[in-house]
Amino acid sequence: MSGEFVIKPVARIQNEFNSKFGIPRQSGLLEGVSSTIIFEPQFRNPDALRGIEEYSHIWLIWQFSESLRDSFRPTVRPPRLGGNKRVGVFATRSPFRPNSMGLSCVRLICVRDTEKYGRVLEVAGADLMNGTPIFDIKPYVKYSDSHPEAECSFSDEYSGYGLKVSVPDGLAGKMPEETMRAVVQMLKNDPRPAYQHDAYREYAFEYGGFSVRFRVAGDTAEVTDILACDEQ
Repeated sequence: MSGEFVIKPVARIQNEFNSKFGIPRQSGLLEGVSSTIIFEPQFRNPDALRGIEEYSHIWLIWQFSESLRDSFRPTVRPPRLGGNKRVGVFATRSPFRPNSMGLSCVRLICVRDTEKYGRVLEVAGADLMNGTPIFDIKPYVKYSDSHPEAECSFSDEYSGYGLKVSVPDGLAGKMPEETMRAVVQMLKNDPRPAYQHDAYREYAFEYGGFSVRFRVAGDTAEVTDILACDEQ
């Protein structure tokens, strides 16, 4: 067999995550946030999705398009370990990988027909930035894909981690309720780099056309300001 193996996107994701900061660290953490999977023109044949609606969850194989590297580094410093301890890249889910490939399990909300893009998939719990290329989609099969007894190294320590969230009354009405619910979930998951826990340091991220500023004191994330992106 000759010729070079070429991989190309079959779809791209569309959502409100327009920057890396604030995106959940793993899929499934923001179940209330939906995304749309839009297929590339050559893959918009509806027959390719025949039967997918019979599955509740699907796997996405995608590219860390904002973390591409030309060189190979065998170790990385996971944020959850304070950014100081090095671990083998293949023992982590770091975006800085030889082929910059990501793997996410998302819930399939529905299959929907659109006039502009043909048949699309609505999913929940995606941890992909808006515009991320998707290389393949496969159904989640619980009898082989689920392993509740699995041991997960340092990841187990943070499985139940979360912050309380405080939003002052004067800021709560600055964005739609649905957007605010998503922002609260993002803050509960603590989007800060794990090695940056300076008391009262202010951070900011964008979501749904708004810039959200916050700081963390103890176990509480306090929203300090909300601005429409076009007001900045």
